Amino acid sequence: MSGNWNSGLPFLPGYAFYDVTKSAFHRPQTLDYKNGYALPRRPTVGIGQDPLFSEQLILQEISKLSSETPAITYGSFDQNVIEDFIPAHVALDKKVLRYYAYFQENILFCPEEEWRARPVVIYYYLEDDSMCIIEPVVENSGMPQGKRIKRQRLPKNARGEHYQWKDLNIGMDLEVYGVKYHITQCDAFTKEFMESEGIVLNDPEPMPCVSRGKNPRPSYTTPSEFDNKQQFLTMDRKVLRFFALWDDADSLFGETRPVTIQYYLVDDTVEIREIHKPNSGRDPFPILMRRQKLPKKIKPELETFPRCVLEVTTAEVDEYFSPKDFQAGQRITLLGRHFLLCDCDDFTKEYYRKNHPDVKMDPSEVPKNTDLLQEKKKEVPPYNGFGSLEDSLQNCYSLVPEPPKKNVLKMLENDHKVLRYSARLDSQNPGDEGRRFILSYFLSNDMIGIYEKPGRNSGIIGGQFLEKTRIPKPGSTLDNPEFYSPADFAIGATVEVFSRCFVLTDADHYVLTYLESNASQIPCQTLDSLRQKLGAGTTDNQPADQNGDDVGEPSS
Repeated sequence: MSGNWNSGLPFLPGYAFYDVTKSAFHRPQTLDYKNGYALPRRPTVGIGQDPLFSEQLILQEISKLSSETPAITYGSFDQNVIEDFIPAHVALDKKVLRYYAYFQENILFCPEEEWRARPVVIYYYLEDDSMCIIEPVVENSGMPQGKRIKRQRLPKNARGEHYQWKDLNIGMDLEVYGVKYHITQCDAFTKEFMESEGIVLNDPEPMPCVSRGKNPRPSYTTPSEFDNKQQFLTMDRKVLRFFALWDDADSLFGETRPVTIQYYLVDDTVEIREIHKPNSGRDPFPILMRRQKLPKKIKPELETFPRCVLEVTTAEVDEYFSPKDFQAGQRITLLGRHFLLCDCDDFTKEYYRKNHPDVKMDPSEVPKNTDLLQEKKKEVPPYNGFGSLEDSLQNCYSLVPEPPKKNVLKMLENDHKVLRYSARLDSQNPGDEGRRFILSYFLSNDMIGIYEKPGRNSGIIGGQFLEKTRIPKPGSTLDNPEFYSPADFAIGATVEVFSRCFVLTDADHYVLTYLESNASQIPCQTLDSLRQKLGAGTTDNQPADQNGDDVGEPSS
């Protein structure tokens, strides 16, 4: 059967035949992309399925010809020629044009100057075409300076246009908000940028003088011998500082106090400040004498001027204090108070070396007894016998006493380590001859406890004779007490415990073992007496413990 076997049949039920070999029944895509545009896709039908096969070929060829761009007419197309798009705010970021300009300010009601030229700097930001105008700050100018116009797009005319970088050039007048700024020059980057854009800059102009005066009316005032304006401009914030001692010993509770004398060179005034220290007991007022000019010599005819109630003016003063009157190492009297100038700072020394080389600076050290916070040695009250010496001493250190600090490391290392000795009471009372005691020395806290062994038919009840406590040696003082240690316990030695004397007669074997392990801290006499007593290895004379049994080597 030919390819157009059903071309003449009507499209009615029973007249349509389907291809039994068809296996793909998916919904095909209807759009196709050509040269970046979405176009409807034309179906490609087989030879045996489309009766208008020749017409389909013609349409495909026409579509192919329309989609291709002839290289002969437009040349070859290279995809690599296309560069990435960079926005202006990225390409021109942090690129600023800087121009130097000035504007004239009219001065009213002034006979000395008619107008004043104030320099400014104009910044043009290329990234967003904004501008700002800043006036450099001049110290002590007396005029508000700094940023005149904050960063913004400046209007060019009434039509709503704004200034562009093409509108700026040297020698032109930039009118902004009624003020004309005359541009005189620019920096190197601005010049290079404008030339790269094809704009020729004018020649730079010099900055005019600060002010232009007019013919003042004649003045008949006598010129001053000293230029106060020059002194203000050159000596502003320059201060001579001296470290002195105020001798106030003539008053009722007077003493010597450290002070700081400051001489201000800008107006020849003097200020005295007292040096305050914590816990001095004085009110922390900052100034001992306010800043003022101190008269050195009063005119002879005005010696009776009531200076205590009236202010002294230049009409009554013949001479004021000057820097020549202040010399380190010398005494000076200011307003009836005596001061000893001990030393000065480095700036003061350099000033005197350059301006007053004839003034001798002989600094001296501040006496140690003038320290307001010189601590006195605290006197400890005598021991009253209650509690331990260390515990009672804590009541003298603070209102809320704390327990004395303990050597925790020593307590952990020597825990349950006890040196036991057998002792007898050395007394003139005949009833005390048969009494036997066990003296225990606790290595963890250096305390001594005494236990009395009970004896039959002695009439004395045995048990604890002395609880654990630190026993001072006879002759030691409360300021520097000395306590008994294992080095003092030799066989036959006498231990005085609160006016009672005990003679050591024996010890257990652990005492000798421990003392031999620390032989560098134990006298040879103590070791020899223990070796002589315990060297035979006898066990009959070993001291008994508190239960009446023999005392052996305790566990560590």
